[in-house]
Amino acid sequence: MPLVIGIAAETTPGERRLSVVPDVVKKYLALGAEVVMQKGAGVPAHFRDEAFESVSWVDEDVDVCAAADILLSVQPPSLKRIGKLKPGAVVLGFLQPWFDAKRAERMMEKNITSFALELLPRISRSQSMDGLSSQAAVAGYECALIAADHSPKFFPMLTYAAGTIRPAKVLVIGAGVAGLQAIATARRIGAMVEAYDVRPETREQIESLGAKFVDTGVSAAGLGGYARELTDEEKAKQAEKLAKAVSQCDALITTAAIPGKKAPVIITAAMVAGMKAGAVVVDMAAESGGNVEGTVAGEKTWINDVLVVGPTHITSRMPVHASEMYAKNLFNFISPFIKDGVLTMDWEDEVMAGCCLTHDGQLRHAGVKQILGL
Repeated sequence: MPLVIGIAAETTPGERRLSVVPDVVKKYLALGAEVVMQKGAGVPAHFRDEAFESVSWVDEDVDVCAAADILLSVQPPSLKRIGKLKPGAVVLGFLQPWFDAKRAERMMEKNITSFALELLPRISRSQSMDGLSSQAAVAGYECALIAADHSPKFFPMLTYAAGTIRPAKVLVIGAGVAGLQAIATARRIGAMVEAYDVRPETREQIESLGAKFVDTGVSAAGLGGYARELTDEEKAKQAEKLAKAVSQCDALITTAAIPGKKAPVIITAAMVAGMKAGAVVVDMAAESGGNVEGTVAGEKTWINDVLVVGPTHITSRMPVHASEMYAKNLFNFISPFIKDGVLTMDWEDEVMAGCCLTHDGQLRHAGVKQILGL
């Protein structure tokens, strides 16, 4: 029997992405695997059933789960869906491993082998598999467009018969993948852009995109390319320097996040109160608590005369390309271990071992085990 790749419809409200796209289906088939999909699974992402060739279609997710040797997912499968999987199946996708002990326990009970892309080792070989980075690029792009859409000012300089309109000034907080994409997008639209990150090594990247680096004198370079959490003293110094830059911008985009933790509050209510009338704030971290004091996830909130936008499911605003990117990430992760239609685990492989959440009835990732207390 060939290896069966299963794709069920995403059920999380607001989620429109898909874990496989037609071109990637062909690649799985070329490896000797079979693909089973739930009818209509791709419709929210604008992929009609007829776009997928040589796929076996089923009506319900229970049929996908009963057949799947590997279940591909965007959002973590529910406890109910995990219960439908056959023992020993593999689950691959974003699993939010730090936040749900019950999900991990259920997968261990079912002897599910699960791989969470959030746990991907930060090494050069894993870059093509990095779903966090690919989706962060989508989010950064979208946040720049959200800011432009809600701003009462033109982003680019505009010359008209009666004179010239100065370009808007945009401040981006955080220069990870999302922040850099927001910078690049705002610059392409024509705005003047400043950016800040607690990691000083990002200065060169920020300036290479044509933005000005805001230097607060605070460094929070951490392990694995992520920022560490700041001390109270560092936060106070950072806030003092940032307040001036925030007060001068027309649009503020915040993208700071720490994997597995609540988003750090960087922009205080006092900073928001000091912003220009009509200024716009787009808090990309709204779903994980927000970088801005006063952000409400999924809402647009007026604080005095400043609009604070807390978008959720940002990547689902652009589901076609987001799905294409994510589907390739999943394929690049699992395809090296599929030989002639058979999945062969290689626990000596740094990427496979590092990404593994559960296997053989055990929670395999030491960091997650410590956080969940399992």
